[in-house]
Amino acid sequence: MKIRHQQVAGYFYPAEKDKLEKDISLMLQVAKPEKLFNNIFGIIVPHAGYVYSGKTASYAYNLLKGKNYKTVIIISPSHSEYFPGISIYNGDAYETPLGLVEIDQEAADKIVENSKIIFRGIEGHRKEHALEVQIPFLQSVLKDFKIVPIVMGDQGKMFIDELAEKLSKVVDDKTLIVASSDMSHFNSAEEADRLDSIVEKRISDFDFEQLYRDIENHKCEACGAGPIISMMKAASMRNIKHALVLNRSDSGDETGDKSEVVGYLSAVVYE
Repeated sequence: MKIRHQQVAGYFYPAEKDKLEKDISLMLQVAKPEKLFNNIFGIIVPHAGYVYSGKTASYAYNLLKGKNYKTVIIISPSHSEYFPGISIYNGDAYETPLGLVEIDQEAADKIVENSKIIFRGIEGHRKEHALEVQIPFLQSVLKDFKIVPIVMGDQGKMFIDELAEKLSKVVDDKTLIVASSDMSHFNSAEEADRLDSIVEKRISDFDFEQLYRDIENHKCEACGAGPIISMMKAASMRNIKHALVLNRSDSGDETGDKSEVVGYLSAVVYE
């Protein structure tokens, strides 16, 4: 088997299985969403170290408990390398301290089929944390699922549009999409709140086209804007146009330092 081994265990989240299970369990216990949803198309979750953004992510992951998904498509930005295109891991499984999660080869092949810009490869997967940190949460709330790990090397409109088109054709009621993104970076908490509230409004209004324009015009920030917009556009193509922001926070909530923070948000897209 070709396995993508864990890269950020012990850094972004605990490397010991027991400690990781305990930490995720505690976060899920304290981050209970106010309502539940029957037909979830996708979730938006942050990807910082669990101590900073794990609680915010847990609001979304709690919604998946008891659900039966066969395939989870995880879309991540690329932090450590640029490449022109969208890369789906070309191996057999991803590894975390909680075990291996197999790649859904059939779904991956369907997304890549006849595309010049979406391909199977290792690009973007070597060290990427934004994708890896989602998997232990999924392993904690779901059973018997496979993943399609996608890293966007370029988040330009052409890439977003093609990925959205492909996703809209492969998803069914046994498929979930996870869009991985943090919000604004290294502003004061007050400025972060101003910027991140714009993203929150665009998601809540289901206005992914305006979100794209706002990101392009530097009116707000989201390192995973491409994953978010691709997922929302795919939902729209399936006539799903409801979204709810579940929680928003910043790193200063944990560190106590509000002078320079990173913003986090979790949301759900549903029928």
